Order: sequence, then C-alpha cells, then structure tokens
Amino acid sequence: MIIPVRCISCGKPIGHLWEHFKDKTKEGVDSKEVLDEIGLERYCCRSVFLGQVDTLELVNKFKKF
Repeated sequence: MIIPVRCISCGKPIGHLWEHFKDKTKEGVDSKEVLDEIGLERYCCRSVFLGQVDTLELVNKFKKF
C-alpha cells in the first residue's frame, strides 16, 4: 500500500514524512520516538503510520497479465 498524501481524518499533509519514518525505524529507533521527532501529535496521523504495511515487494513477485 502507498502512504496517503494527507491524513484521512484531519487532512494534515503527512506523505512527505513517510521516508524519514521508515528509515529511522529500520535503524532500530522506537516508533513513538520517531513520530514525536517528526511532529505527529494527533492520534489519527499516528495511526496512518503505525497501521501502514509495506507490501510492494510482495506484490511485485506475482505475475502481471
């Protein structure tokens, strides 16, 4: 799934923050600390990031018609 450009609930632009979040969590930093660092305070915006599953590699394995 692709991260939405804006939060679904409040409309805050969040799409540009996804790469930073993904890089920091791969380094081993706690998700809460990264979300606080990038300035996401609302629960709706945080849920978009925490509920995101990066399935692009999995989808690319399947044959396209």
